[in-house]
Amino acid sequence: MNQVVEILGIPFSKITLNETTDLLEKHIENEQSKLFHLITINPEITITSQSDIEFQEIIKEADLITPDGIGIVLASWRRKEPIPERVTGFDLLHQLLQKGDKRGWRFYFLGTDVQTNKKAVHEIEDLYPNLSIAGSHHGFFTKEEEPFIIDSIKESRPDILIVAMGAPYSDKWIHKYKNELSQVKVVFGVGGSLDVIAGKVKATPEIWKKLNMEWLHRLIAVPAIKGQKSRWLRQSAIPKFVFQTIIKK
Repeated sequence: MNQVVEILGIPFSKITLNETTDLLEKHIENEQSKLFHLITINPEITITSQSDIEFQEIIKEADLITPDGIGIVLASWRRKEPIPERVTGFDLLHQLLQKGDKRGWRFYFLGTDVQTNKKAVHEIEDLYPNLSIAGSHHGFFTKEEEPFIIDSIKESRPDILIVAMGAPYSDKWIHKYKNELSQVKVVFGVGGSLDVIAGKVKATPEIWKKLNMEWLHRLIAVPAIKGQKSRWLRQSAIPKFVFQTIIKK
């Protein structure tokens, strides 16, 4: 069975969250494994990718792309190549933290602001005391500071590198330093997941998740981030996605 479905040029994985987690676990436990770059993409980023040549090339080189949004799932059903469920960065992070707590995996957390990064790491240490925090650093660094951060990651030798600097910037940063991060087993971007873990942003209530309306909850509840487009403007990509993938024949 074909394990991907192409939507607007992006080959989305058709495996479930648990299957994705198991795949990454096997990769991490294999001592000979090379860096595995996973990208989570939602409808908004799918539309962004259509005019971003650099990101298109990064997508081609990615090891796995997961469907981070109900719109991707609906579009796959429209193509009669159904994706069984969303595989979001937030859910995947928590699955790997749970696995890492049992396996003693090493994590490095890069991104968000100084205080939020520290608070998120502290919360993770409390929730998962058996995993190892290899290192952490906020995401508001200068170009001149990047060599220090890369050296810090290399020296700490994490199994999993979590990057929380927004999409698609996180994946562009990962791709830029891919060759220098060869000692890392798995790397992926998690959007605002560390903000949620730290309590800076409220988690989406379960009822919104069951209704597949997380995007609307974020639109209403999550404040705009300085230096980024307003969430209302970014969510304007959703009607374009719906038209191009579900309505348009």
